[in-house]
Amino acid sequence: MRHKYETRGIVLSRTPAGEMNAIVTVLTQDIGLVRARAQGVRRPGAKLAHALTTFSESELILVRGKENWRVAGAVLKENWFLRIRNTAPRERAARVSGLLLRLVAGETNDSDLFLIMRGFFESLATLHEDTHEAVEILAVLRFLAVLGLDAEEISRKVSLFAPEMLADITKNRTKYITRINRGIEASGL
Repeated sequence: MRHKYETRGIVLSRTPAGEMNAIVTVLTQDIGLVRARAQGVRRPGAKLAHALTTFSESELILVRGKENWRVAGAVLKENWFLRIRNTAPRERAARVSGLLLRLVAGETNDSDLFLIMRGFFESLATLHEDTHEAVEILAVLRFLAVLGLDAEEISRKVSLFAPEMLADITKNRTKYITRINRGIEASGL
């Protein structure tokens, strides 16, 4: 019998696999970034379909097989796609998620990535659009730091996206963009 892992996760991408299945890339709170097979999720009326859409945050039951992960259960907790209402913030969310998936080629076991992504989505959903560019820059910088691709220090405030940090990024935008570019260059992308 295989061990079941219960964790919270955010679906970053979903790719068709066969006629009714999908491969979901999930950033989990406890396991890190995993790619898992979701059986029958593309079938009309599938129970797990709503909990495994892109940008949904769900309580997941994952089973580790010989070669890959499988989703055994999912309960939707937050649909970030619906909470992030406008097109521009959704594009920011997609851009940052895509970059993270490119930076992490396989699977990773770092729970900090989940906290950053959740804070990023929460900020896009709640903060004024004037701050969204700074939120995007800060999220990318935090991802690069966790992955060891940014040598400079980032303030570790109580809030991941503290207003004073966002104000500093807005004021010194060029400096932060340069740091991001150096980090991406160091990754080899």
